[in-house]
Amino acid sequence: MGRLRGLGYRDGGLDSRYKYIDLLILEVNILGSRTTVCMWRVLTSLVLLFPTVLGKPPEIVQQQIDEIFAVYNKPQSPGCSVGVIRDGEFIFRKSYGQASLELNVPLTSESVFYMASVSKQFTAASVILAAEQGFLSLDDIVGKYIPELPDFKNRITLRQMLHQTSGLRDFLDLTYLAGRDISALSSAEDVLTLIARQRGLNNLPGSEFVYSNSNYFLLGVVIKRATGKSLADFAAANIFQPLGMKHTFFYDDNGMVVPNRVAAYDTRKDGTFVVDWSTTYDIVGGGGLMSNLDDLLLWDRTFYSNKLGRGTLLRELETPGILNNGKQINYGMGLWLSEYRGLKIVEHSGGTFGYRTELLRFPDQRFSALALCNVGSADVEGLARKIADLYLQRQLKPEAPNANNKTGSGSSFSLAELAGTYLDRRKHMIYTFTAADGSLMAWGVKLQRLGANEFADLVGNPIAFQRENGAMNVTLTLRGQIYFSGDRVSDIHLHEATLRMFAGNYRSDELEITYRVSLFKRALTLQIGTTPAVSLNPVGANEFDAGDRGTVVFEGKGDHISGLTLFSQRARGIRFRKLE
Repeated sequence: MGRLRGLGYRDGGLDSRYKYIDLLILEVNILGSRTTVCMWRVLTSLVLLFPTVLGKPPEIVQQQIDEIFAVYNKPQSPGCSVGVIRDGEFIFRKSYGQASLELNVPLTSESVFYMASVSKQFTAASVILAAEQGFLSLDDIVGKYIPELPDFKNRITLRQMLHQTSGLRDFLDLTYLAGRDISALSSAEDVLTLIARQRGLNNLPGSEFVYSNSNYFLLGVVIKRATGKSLADFAAANIFQPLGMKHTFFYDDNGMVVPNRVAAYDTRKDGTFVVDWSTTYDIVGGGGLMSNLDDLLLWDRTFYSNKLGRGTLLRELETPGILNNGKQINYGMGLWLSEYRGLKIVEHSGGTFGYRTELLRFPDQRFSALALCNVGSADVEGLARKIADLYLQRQLKPEAPNANNKTGSGSSFSLAELAGTYLDRRKHMIYTFTAADGSLMAWGVKLQRLGANEFADLVGNPIAFQRENGAMNVTLTLRGQIYFSGDRVSDIHLHEATLRMFAGNYRSDELEITYRVSLFKRALTLQIGTTPAVSLNPVGANEFDAGDRGTVVFEGKGDHISGLTLFSQRARGIRFRKLE
């Protein structure tokens, strides 16, 4: 649920004889309660007895994890609760930093975090279990349960919503584009009204993957109307209570007292912290789950025991969505399905306010890395992968060498050649890449290099650069589907008289907001209400980059401008008419 300008928001290994031999195990219960002692446990014990022969001593790995999280392991700093799971048990569990800077309370494995978009897998599980119980079908149209939606309600199925292919605009983007803070959303009814006011979709239902929190918010509404129970009550009865997750629930009542609740923070430029969390935001479905490290161990075990429901849950959660053209995407139901350095992974991260959460699972290795953080600068996806690098080093494929700022062998480009702003003219989407510290950066993180001119996005999708007809082009591909394809934009300078034509007030009935476009020092700015104005940088004759506000395309003939259309990452094609 974060505000990333990109996807936000993601077989191989050793011979099967070594499948469960992790050379970096920190704990093992040799005399456990199980009566059957498997050969792999015996071999694991040998690893601990002879660490210098088969791998690093466990204390070395503990030190390496401490080094990864050292920036948080100090007084008056927020931090992270970290868990490493092997075969259903913690083999490492430690917390770094404070749960509350105000109260000087340290983080522990019992600290309760706001889980943000990690919540989606639990919402999806609730819908699947409700389908098993006959309350609904995954192939029902959403209009059956939410008739107040516009006409497109009869073209969208629950399955498409679960796989993020419905085309529904993201209510978080819509809220932001309307100049409001998400913490100001007062009720679920407020959100439903905003979604129902939209007259367009991001894409034809089923034709494309576009991540949208509206899908999962509305699925929560469907649960309530189909079963007669709120999402919070249904999930509690069918998931949390059966699994013994005593500290996990959907936070749909902002008057609720939450023991061990963690506060969240963001980092100022000078390194100090500012409060960044809300006790009033209680919208659930796309987010809203509260949980802690200890409870998430019980959820992790579910993916190997499959004890919930009547047997369809795991298959549905981990089956990739299929587009209308028959192609698969790398999103199941509330879960990203991908690979990391040659190994299959299942994951989801979350980011709302200053909370950052990540559940990364390697199902074939029965291994998971969990990072729950209460500071907005934490790169939880990267942190979880660094942990996996330590434990699974012999199964993971080697990383591609970093070419730094130099042109490598063959036809590889330097990072300086790749950096820049790229425009996809089909979707009016803009991606910006920068070079810093010998790495290519996007969406605030360093991108993993896959090859000479290929990198991975936040969840492992390939980003490929090539030069075509003298212009640098970048393509982001999701399971064979081109999600973004754009050329690097050269500097464009428009005459002041041309810019003056675009100035004026523009009204959107879908957002119920008026934008003011002004000419200031020979450049255009856009202002929403009393929020600070943002620069409009030209990327075409009538197309402008509005930064986090998205891309603005002015409409009209000749020198008469009649309106504009706004495109954000998750809310496309919002029309504004120019006011006289």
